Amino acid sequence: MTERLILASQSPRRRELLEQIGIEFTVQPSTVEEKITETDPRKVVQELAHQKAEDVAASVSEGTVLGADTIVVLDGKIMGKPKSREHAVEMLQSLQGRTHSVFTGVALIRKGAGSEQTLQFAEETQVTMYLMSREEIENYVDTKEPMDKAGAYGIQGRCAAFIERISGDYNNVVGLPVARIYQELKNWK
Repeated sequence: MTERLILASQSPRRRELLEQIGIEFTVQPSTVEEKITETDPRKVVQELAHQKAEDVAASVSEGTVLGADTIVVLDGKIMGKPKSREHAVEMLQSLQGRTHSVFTGVALIRKGAGSEQTLQFAEETQVTMYLMSREEIENYVDTKEPMDKAGAYGIQGRCAAFIERISGDYNNVVGLPVARIYQELKNWK
């Protein structure tokens, strides 16, 4: 890939994932206020990813802007980032012992030579967690690791001890389906 890639995110996890597969990029975080008008989780994450990519693309004349958004969905209900310690505990209590879905929406906006192209998709991974005691949940929340993560957990961190299985792309749960992004960019004409 020779085109300039601009990541519209401050997420250290997304940066690490792109670096892991050797994609060169710059970071220009979106400052857009996110607005959800959809209800279907796939459409929600694509809508949010597109808002972020569009915000950054407005200030770029050439290159490809990558916007992404990740949500956790349990029983059809979207779980965002926890608002407090108690909220994180509640979220983990509802997830433990069950299977939920993690959706990441990706929006790519390619600009150059006076033209603009957009490509969007959503990736879903199912995650099953082991049962957790109240003490295990509280100890995990006390690490502060869950506080900036959708669903109040990081699969790549201490919560790995409670992940029974996943079905789908592990990196999607971390926050970016990098293999699919690479393939989409490679094949995008």
